[in-house]
Amino acid sequence: MPKQLRDYKVRDWLHLRPLTQGYKTLRYDAANAAHMKKPARDERELAAVREAITGRRALVTIAFEDAEVIGWQIPLIRRYVACDAHVIADNSVDDIRASEVREAALHAGALYMRLPANKARESRSHGLALNWFWTNAVKPARPQAFGFLDHDLFPTAPDDPFAPLAGQDFFGVLRIAGERWYLWPGFCLFRFAAVADKPLDFRQDWFIGLDTGGGNWDVLYHHADRSRLRFMPRVHKPYREGVPMCESYVEWSDHWLHEVGYEGRDDLRTDKRAAIGALLAPHLTGAA
Repeated sequence: MPKQLRDYKVRDWLHLRPLTQGYKTLRYDAANAAHMKKPARDERELAAVREAITGRRALVTIAFEDAEVIGWQIPLIRRYVACDAHVIADNSVDDIRASEVREAALHAGALYMRLPANKARESRSHGLALNWFWTNAVKPARPQAFGFLDHDLFPTAPDDPFAPLAGQDFFGVLRIAGERWYLWPGFCLFRFAAVADKPLDFRQDWFIGLDTGGGNWDVLYHHADRSRLRFMPRVHKPYREGVPMCESYVEWSDHWLHEVGYEGRDDLRTDKRAAIGALLAPHLTGAA
């Protein structure tokens, strides 16, 4: 959404930003509303997901064209994480990659559904995927609690990420942008009863400096006292000794490892993936 009129500076008015940002907001909102009405690619998959998460604690991974990380994440969550259902919601664009993700998910024993196609790119596409699943799967199913995960996030020790919801309505990794804040959509959990009647919006809000998930600032986070809440810690570390963090890094949130696959030098991606695989190997052996 655009800023409040009082927040625009003189230079913003000179560049007509209140008008252009207002127009873009109307366009983005119309595209979001239209996307929410799209049917599932496979109604049987959607029905199975709704049935599996009804009244339960569900984790939902938004997958994107990477079967390998899905093949790692599912058994690690089954081994280490306290949850009742794990769903792979596939936002892949490429049909071949999507079929690989589906095969990996079903082989590892997770629920799978492919999300409706959208023409948006990167984080905007991710926001639409989250909103569609919230609108068409979570709200009708009414789980006890639900959480969204990135596909390259891996637990490496026992954890119950839903436990903090006993004392607060949501929990996850904190992102701060000036005076505003929000939960990173790659690790965020919600008590359904606390948000069931709220128009959650997991899209970006770039006009006020918020990335994907920031659309919930006005809806949810703005009304909470951040000082009274627990959040998952986040620490950046080199993915391998001797590689500067400015070139490539990973994130640790307690015992959860986030590969951060799109950050750093492109030529280090293969080596980084190999290092992640080596680190996870003993945990995967135990999971098997």
